[in-house]
Amino acid sequence: MPTPPETGPSARADIPFVPAPMSRTRHDGWSAARQRQFVDALFVMGSVGKALKAVGMGRVSAYNLRKRAGAEDFARAWDAALRIGRLQQYTYAMERAINGVTTIRVRRGGTIEVQAMPDVSLMHAALREAPR
Repeated sequence: MPTPPETGPSARADIPFVPAPMSRTRHDGWSAARQRQFVDALFVMGSVGKALKAVGMGRVSAYNLRKRAGAEDFARAWDAALRIGRLQQYTYAMERAINGVTTIRVRRGGTIEVQAMPDVSLMHAALREAPR
C-alpha cells in the first residue's frame, strides 16, 4: 500500500534559511515562525495555495514578502520546499495510480465486493502535472 508523504506537526522541511526581516511585528503577520511553518507546509503539500491556507495567510501578502529586500533566503527556501513537495505528491499519486486503490462495498444482504485496481484518472492527472 502506498505511503503518503509525512504530514502533521512532525513533518519538517529542514531547509535552512534566514527568515525575511519584518519592519513591525503583528500577531497575524509573517513572523519568523510563520515563515518556517509556510516552508514546512510547502514541503508537505506541494502547493502554494494549500500551504497558505494551512498557515492562515493570503497569497498577495506572501508574494509581497517574497519580493521584499532581505527575503532572498526565504524565496530560495520557498522554491526548494515547493519543488520537493511537488515531487513527493507526484510520487504518491503515481504509486496510487499504478498499485491501485482498494475499494470495499457492502451491499444489502451482506454481500461484500472487494476491488483492487489502478486509478487511471489519477495516473492521467499525475502525468499532466508531472514535475519538471
